[in-house]
Amino acid sequence: MSIAGLKFDNSYARELEGFYVPWKGAEVPAPKLVRFNRELAVELGLDADALDSAEGAAILSGHTAPEGATPLAMAYAGHQFGGFSPQLGDGRALLLGEVIDSHDERRDLHLKGSGRTPFSRGGDGKAVLGPVLREYIIGEAMHALGVPTTRALAAVMTGESIMRQAGAEQGAVLARVASSHLRVGTFQFFAARGETDRLRQLADYAIARHYPALAGKPDRYLQLLVQVRDRQAALIAKWMLIGFVHGVMNTDNMTISGETIDYGPCAFLDVYDPKMVFSSIDQNGRYAYGNQPQIAQWNLARLAETLLDLINPDDSDAAVRMASEVINGFPEAYQDAWLEGMRQKLGLEREQDSDMELATDLFSVMEGQNVDFTQLFRSLSDVAAGQAEAARALFDDPAVFDGWLAAYRERLLREPGTAQERAAAMNRVNPVYIPRNHMVEAALESAGKGNLAPFERLVEVLANPFEARTGLEVYALGAPSGFGAYTTYCGT
Repeated sequence: MSIAGLKFDNSYARELEGFYVPWKGAEVPAPKLVRFNRELAVELGLDADALDSAEGAAILSGHTAPEGATPLAMAYAGHQFGGFSPQLGDGRALLLGEVIDSHDERRDLHLKGSGRTPFSRGGDGKAVLGPVLREYIIGEAMHALGVPTTRALAAVMTGESIMRQAGAEQGAVLARVASSHLRVGTFQFFAARGETDRLRQLADYAIARHYPALAGKPDRYLQLLVQVRDRQAALIAKWMLIGFVHGVMNTDNMTISGETIDYGPCAFLDVYDPKMVFSSIDQNGRYAYGNQPQIAQWNLARLAETLLDLINPDDSDAAVRMASEVINGFPEAYQDAWLEGMRQKLGLEREQDSDMELATDLFSVMEGQNVDFTQLFRSLSDVAAGQAEAARALFDDPAVFDGWLAAYRERLLREPGTAQERAAAMNRVNPVYIPRNHMVEAALESAGKGNLAPFERLVEVLANPFEARTGLEVYALGAPSGFGAYTTYCGT
């Protein structure tokens, strides 16, 4: 065990030789911790005091490999905006190793921005401070919001000056944690090469790691597809319920574990708009907010294609039929997860057949009304308690809302419990605070000038998103009128 308490058990390196390239992080001149997630370190069973140090900064930047680590660059392929790239891989990242956390769960410790690898494809393999801090903010906010996600263990400045389109920027590395970094694209890498034996090896590893109840079952590869489908349906439903736009839902950014990964050109809705796109590279709106469920299904179909020879090696037509049935079940799985979440957001404990219509009608009346997504859902607890003024005021034309409001009030009459109990339950799932785009940008701009206080404050606020606190009103507001259209970038 190293001084930082990093006790590794590196199953990916041990069991999947040939699925990666052993590598090491680039040496950097002056690694320095910008933000260290002590809470997560304790959860991982690490020595937080030892890791929150100069030695810890060297480890978490990739500069130094600790005892027991087997740093490697993972191989994967992927469909990027619909076009297939047979070899992508960790072009600026390393899997440092795996640790067993305090809940006896296996977790990857992964570095992003740690230098060139054999998969860099001409890139410098580096990251800069702004995108690293963005991923820290968004990932930790998603965790606090109850969304399965990779998490940030640390943001580390490297002491380098990195050239980007806007000029020289401060180099940085993100140390993040995930249940694994197995992706749809990992399966695509070996399927594209016709390496069925390695696909089987990968699938068995994924089952053992994430779905152990399937191990040894005759139909385990088909059931693996079912399990990944259901986890992804639940994940995308959570995204949609909080107004999150991932921005780059390529197959190499879809995990087998069902966690959100790679916070690049991501953002949250202020005003509700199903066509909203924030990514500078999504020119045709492929990954717009409202398209995310369909894109998830499309990505899962690509996973299904890689598993056909495993599902039924003797009858390809039968394999296609079985896999298609699973993929065709995605809309229902997603709808069930979304409606369950919507009932909670609306304070509906009892299930009624009319609930789907009530939920979808709300989004219909929101569209085109410049309604702040987060503020509206938070204000519905007041509606449930008999006060609708705040919710109505969010609409350009409040009369548009009134028909739905009447239907909602009538529906609440059929619910048990008191209005106060209902409002309290709703406030536990409808956040006050999300990573408002203008607040994120302000924090990143300030950090780039050497002032980390706004970043630290924003991370602190977002760690407790459901409790309204006096003095934090500005964090609950939408973008000011002069903020303009918001565009995000990949950070490469």
